[in-house]
Amino acid sequence: MPRYGEQHTPCAKLYDALRGWNGDSDKVTAERPFDVVVIGGGPAGLAAAACAAECGARTAIVDDNPRLGGQIWRASIEGPTNGDAKTWQARVLRSGVQVMAGVQIVDCPEPGLIIGESESGSQGIRYSRLVLATGARELLLPFPGWTLPNVCGAGGLQSLAKSGLNLRGKRVAVAGTGPLLLAVASYLRQHGAEIVLIAEQTSLFKLATFTVKLCSSSNKLRQALTLKRELSGIPLRTSCWPVAARGTETFQEVEFRGTRGKFTIACDYLACGFGLVPNLELPRLLGCDVRNGFVEVDARQETSVKGVHCAGEPTGIGGVDAAVCEGQIAGLAAAGCPEVEEGLSKELRHWKRFEEALASTFALRPELRELCDANTVVCRCEDVVYGRVHGMSNWREAKLQTRCGMGACQGRTCGASTEFLFDWKTVHTRPPAFPTRVGTLIAGHASTEE
Repeated sequence: MPRYGEQHTPCAKLYDALRGWNGDSDKVTAERPFDVVVIGGGPAGLAAAACAAECGARTAIVDDNPRLGGQIWRASIEGPTNGDAKTWQARVLRSGVQVMAGVQIVDCPEPGLIIGESESGSQGIRYSRLVLATGARELLLPFPGWTLPNVCGAGGLQSLAKSGLNLRGKRVAVAGTGPLLLAVASYLRQHGAEIVLIAEQTSLFKLATFTVKLCSSSNKLRQALTLKRELSGIPLRTSCWPVAARGTETFQEVEFRGTRGKFTIACDYLACGFGLVPNLELPRLLGCDVRNGFVEVDARQETSVKGVHCAGEPTGIGGVDAAVCEGQIAGLAAAGCPEVEEGLSKELRHWKRFEEALASTFALRPELRELCDANTVVCRCEDVVYGRVHGMSNWREAKLQTRCGMGACQGRTCGASTEFLFDWKTVHTRPPAFPTRVGTLIAGHASTEE
């Protein structure tokens, strides 16, 4: 892989200038290489790290959060439930995996070296093989009023509740698409929220067909029946989606469109998520091939870049069971296991069929592209409205003309939404992958010259 100086000449010149301005900057010090480094501490990452270490590989797991588990398992690891989460965490700790929590990978300046940044500074991490388990984030689609206070992502509001936000007695509408809506509604209800409506944009027919397919998996069927019991009495409307949120200083009511026309519900919070999109910043920075929005991998979860494996949502949105299965395969392969266990390969084929069913059932309807008016904010960081970017030919033109995607989140929110709205493609990631300190960039670039 080319170094920055070869791949991005302006970046190399900038680093040289910065080092001249701050000549006392320290180089990143990298310890002896790990056999396997896993980036991401969710279900896929935990499974990969445990399996690699149990095969005898010197293994590290890196996650940007202070605790392992990812969005789906972090609370379960700390709480009394979810045996799978605790089992994999125990295997990671028992197998001697070196845990690097609170470290975000921002740079991959050369093969075998990644640069991480934490509150205490930056560090170089050398590896022989890499497993990317970077997870996914919510897809947020813009509509009038979606930037009002108390209009949140579905998973975002759940995270706030996990962090201590008191929702007791608060009226919450949950809207968007996908199984995550039901899980979020159940969690919020258990923490005292009054769920006034679950609005699912897919049709009743598609949802019923998907439910029938769950019968092929006893575990998924059991989860569905549990959710049905926990959500008893809450109205669920299919072919229904939000078209506007209203309020003066804060959110007060949401207008929905359903099969019988428009209607309005007063509530305190709107939790809205239109599925998940994979975190592809690091795979793209490493040069991994991406097709149809997901990282391409072979039967051993290896990407187009030799020695780099990928598991979990970056390869397809298939749920926690698929992520754990892929993580095991990736960990075994990265550790040099001669053959992946046939049972895992068979299990993965099953989950890939489930993944296809998820994608088909909860595909976004075209009407959602028509929610914005000219004044609807598309890029929250730079306050770019729909009317300014509508009609532009691609993502690059929008960035150059309006600064869309150039704010604090670097297009992580508006990039995915504009890809749906306008069919734009954001195919490149330039270093650094995430906002970082200038000193980290200087040190990381300098470390490649040792």
